[in-house]
This record gives sequence, C-alpha cells and structure tokens, in this order.
Amino acid sequence: MNRTTLSLIAGAAALAAVTGFAALDAPDAAGTATAGAVAKLPVERTTLVCPSPSSSDIADTTYASFTPVTRGAAGAGRAQLQAADEADTGDAAGGGKGKGKSGAKKTAKPVVAPKAPGTPATGDTSGADAPALIGTADGRFAPGWTMQATTEVAAGTGRGLLGVNCAAPDTEFWFPGVSTAADRSDYVHLTNPDASAAVVDIELYGKDGAVKSTVGEGITVAPHSSEPVLLSTLADAPQQDLTVHVSVRSGRVGAAVQALDDKLGGDWLAASADPAGTLVLPGIPKDATSVRLVAFTPADSDTDLKVRLASPSGLITPAGHETVHVKGGMTTAVDLGDVTRGEAGSLVLTSASGSAPVVAAVRVVRGKAGAQETAFVPATGAIGTRATSAGNSGKGSTLSLTAPTAAATVKVTASAGSGGGTAVSKTYTVKAGTTQDLTPPVPDGLKGTYALTVERLSGGPVYGARTLTAVHDGVPGFTVQTLPDDRGTVMVPRAEEDLSVLQK
Repeated sequence: MNRTTLSLIAGAAALAAVTGFAALDAPDAAGTATAGAVAKLPVERTTLVCPSPSSSDIADTTYASFTPVTRGAAGAGRAQLQAADEADTGDAAGGGKGKGKSGAKKTAKPVVAPKAPGTPATGDTSGADAPALIGTADGRFAPGWTMQATTEVAAGTGRGLLGVNCAAPDTEFWFPGVSTAADRSDYVHLTNPDASAAVVDIELYGKDGAVKSTVGEGITVAPHSSEPVLLSTLADAPQQDLTVHVSVRSGRVGAAVQALDDKLGGDWLAASADPAGTLVLPGIPKDATSVRLVAFTPADSDTDLKVRLASPSGLITPAGHETVHVKGGMTTAVDLGDVTRGEAGSLVLTSASGSAPVVAAVRVVRGKAGAQETAFVPATGAIGTRATSAGNSGKGSTLSLTAPTAAATVKVTASAGSGGGTAVSKTYTVKAGTTQDLTPPVPDGLKGTYALTVERLSGGPVYGARTLTAVHDGVPGFTVQTLPDDRGTVMVPRAEEDLSVLQK
C-alpha cells in the first residue's frame, strides 16, 4: 500500500478519533453550525490500551490510573481497565461481561477501578502471564484519563525499570530507534480494543531503505486481543538501527515497541510524533552517558537536520553534530555521546527542507559498564492545554519542561495520593530556549502514588517529560515518558436553530 493511500486512510480515521474515541452529545439546538463558532467541550468517552507488560517470570508491574478534574465534565460515569479478552468496549464502562479463554460468559474483575476524578487508583500484577489490557472511561472520568504501567525486572534480558503510557488506539505509528541486532529482542505489541478484527501492515526501514519482507503484511489482530510481533522475524539480516512504520488497513490498534537488550536493560519505545519539519525530544536525563539519535524521513528527498540542545542556559549546538544528513526513505543514526554534560537537556531538531518531514527518537543509556540501563525519548507534541502523568512516588520522579521558542508559565499540580494526601500546586516560568528539570511538588501527607498535571498558563509552546528512577543491585533503573497534551477537550461547532433549511 503506497504512502498516499495510507495517509488518506490515517487522516480520515484521525478526524473520527479524539483521545482514542470521543463521543459528544449533539447540542440541544438543532440546525446548522455557524462558520467559525466552536466550543471547547470535555471529551465524553476515552479508550486506552496497555500492552502485555513483560515476558519475564520475575516481573512486577504496577498500573496507575488518573483523571484530572475537568470543568464542564459530565456528572456521572466510570472508568475500568480489564484484560483484553475480557473487555467489552461496547459497554459504556468498558467492562462488565466478556468472554474468557474458555469462551464462557463471565463477570470480569477490573484490574483498576478508579473511584473519582482527582484521586489516583492503582493495581498490581506479576509474572510473565500478565495480559494486555483495554480500558474505557466515560462521563466525568473520560477527559484527560491517563494510565501508566511501570514494570521492574530484576534480572535477565531487558532487566531494569520499564514504563509505558497506555495509549489511545490509532491507525498509524512511527517508531524510529528499534533494532534487530543480535543483542536486542524488540517486539511491536499490537492491541485491538474493538469488536471487529484489525488488519495491520508493519514496514521496516534501515540505513539502505525499506527492508524487503512480506511477513509484515496483512497481520490480523483479532477482536479484543493483542499480538506481539518479534521484529527480527520480519528481516533477513540483523540491523542496528531501524524505523518501524505501523499502518492499519482496517480497524484501529494501540501500538508500542518493547526493546530488550542483553546487557543494557530495556524499556518501552512509544511512537514518535507525526512526521514534521520541527521536532522536540524533551527530558534527556542530565547524567546520560550515551545518547543515540535515530531519525527517518518518509519523503523521497533528503534533508539536513539542524541539531540544537535546549539546556538550562539556552539553545546550544552540540560540537561536531551541528547537522545530521537524513536520506529520503532511509534511517540515520548518530551517537551524540554525553551531549547533556551533566545538565538538563532536550533536543530540538529542524529540517532544512520543509518538504521533508521527519520522525525521531533517542536511546539514552545511564550508568557505567556492567551496570547500565536504557530508556527511549521519542519526539512528542506540545502541551497544548494540559498534560497528565500518573504513577509518581515521593522519591525518584523528575519533571522536565522545555520552552524552545518563547518563555512560558506553567502550573504543576500534584494530586492527592492513591492512599491519601492533599493536592498541592506550584507555578513555574521556563525561559525561552531552555530546559528546566524540576523535582515536582509532592502531596501533603502522601500515601501511595500520585499524578502530576501540567497546565500551560501563558507564553510559547511547552514540551515535557517525566523520568522515574530506581536502583536495584547497583544498577540505575530508569524510564522516561513524554507528556503530550492529554486531549481532555475537543473543539465542537456550535449549532443554531435555522428553520429555513425546511424550505430548501
């Protein structure tokens, strides 16, 4: 299927989905919409999918759910997260009755069942048999609903701290930074939340262009199920740096890549922001010992990427890496070393050719030889109105904010804890062209975990990321999740009564 056709399909599907699935009641007044008159209304229904967390028998996973309080949201509703084969997304609550592996009808017990917006809810699982999950929220639980899965694996391939935001299903995903090298085991997890099958194509692009393979074409993902696909099975020869393109012919899926290394630990790689001429990769840890940039353009023409680092003092150009040449349809990788040099940093990439949009991600390594861990930071969208991050603890959380073009003021709120505590807020100013690493506020009397919401109050665009850290047997485990807008609201045309349409 060519790129033009895929783009049309993805575009049409994107118009029909906001935060996975947004169902908005029609305005009370029937009639035609007045051009240019729109209202920003809270989303009324949200679907999220979480991939199966680990294939390790010694994995321990915690799920954290949070919905920020949103003005104008419906007064009723609920949210639930359940095993994929037990989910029933036709139910407004996303749960209730479903089919287990035996095919018999049964009442499914939700993995996480939040009680009220503004208060986090958590759930735990362990071992290699933890399933993929499908979650739905409606009414007051839907706007900005966020789910985080955090997994600790003590030993073995991919050991360390792995984190992933449960994502909204979509029809197209780009994953620069995957690998089929001998020391890597990378899987793309495809989860179908709907009652009909989805058909998916997976394409790989390496340093020489498209990897020829028919194995990734027409993969069927059954209703309410998940398929992990080992990427090395889609290529004849191993490659160190690849870009994966997931496109959906019919239906929709959630997609995420689990990248596991024999020596360097592992983490989840979330999809990059859509191909664009300017990209921001926020929140590279200041103590990173290795940063590897992987970029790809789906355009036929080449482009030169201007590379800048937004540091605490402003935008700087890394010595020796002023530009990166990216060939059309080919993946390019560059080692930036310890580019942050002990300071907070975010990459700002600008394509010299506006006709050659790019996707990008960095692989970050912390620690010394023999005690190293890996995480990934993909390009992400700006915090338009509000971003939400769940699963924070009293220690080990860092919030990174970047304002690449103009100064901005943001409000950061730490929610009540999942087991108790009082929410607190603090306002910060991020100077133009800088990155600021913050120790986020902690709820008074915190018990359990808490969520962070970041609201842009004024100024230029703001990009964010949250880093979780934990040390196990001397290995500095960490995971980074970017903070795009939580899409808790949607623009809806206002309608006015117009009886003249009856005369036409």
